[in-house]
Amino acid sequence: MSGEISPEKKEIIKIEHIDFYYQDGQKVIADFDLSIFDQELITIVGASGCGKSTLLNIIAGLLPPSKGQVFMKQKKITQPGPDRTMVFQDDAVFPWYTVRRNVEYGLRVQKISAKERKKLVNHYIELVGLNDAQDLFPRQLSGGMRKRVDVARAIATKPEVLLMDEPFAALDVLTKSRLQEEFLNIWNVNRMTVVFVTHDLEEALYLSDRVVVMANKPGRVQRIVEVPFSRPRGLDLKTTPEFQKIRRELSYLLVDQDN
Repeated sequence: MSGEISPEKKEIIKIEHIDFYYQDGQKVIADFDLSIFDQELITIVGASGCGKSTLLNIIAGLLPPSKGQVFMKQKKITQPGPDRTMVFQDDAVFPWYTVRRNVEYGLRVQKISAKERKKLVNHYIELVGLNDAQDLFPRQLSGGMRKRVDVARAIATKPEVLLMDEPFAALDVLTKSRLQEEFLNIWNVNRMTVVFVTHDLEEALYLSDRVVVMANKPGRVQRIVEVPFSRPRGLDLKTTPEFQKIRRELSYLLVDQDN
């Protein structure tokens, strides 16, 4: 069985047959149709330029689809909202704020009381393992630590949907692997719906309940692969024959796009 999505599979996001065109008329996404379920961790993989990041921006409400509609809990998405938060590949931490002030930022915007802010910031800083670094500035942190700040700030406001655009892609292999495991631990504590874009098939398979493979030119759903591994998951899962078998099958799907 895959993950721990409730048997009812309560739909939280519905993407209905969307197209997206650039201003020059080039079609980036074509007839993309997908249901995403409450508390599901779903990954999206595909070749560069297939529209993965564009899709995230549409779900975030930063871009309107050229055709079709996207709904959040049956309400049409027309703009960004506090129910959806994005974590990008590049660091989005504020260099003039300490770790603590960075994590606190969204809570201040939401006008959460100082007492509640302190409680929440303490919780999320501890959750991402940055207690000893909370008074440091981003320039004093490693890349992996800055990414933890990004994640803590994103989830501190308790969004219903977390959108992640290749958040670990710029990190070295060991740091990336460690953050994948830590992120799953964080997600197990703070269950929310996660839509995670990645080029890394191993990362996609390790993290998610389902992997959506996008075909290219224009981007569309080629295959949806149910991930059969139960949770919690340890890094040793990646070395198992079944994991590597499914990873190869995913790679064949992507290779076939170029033939």
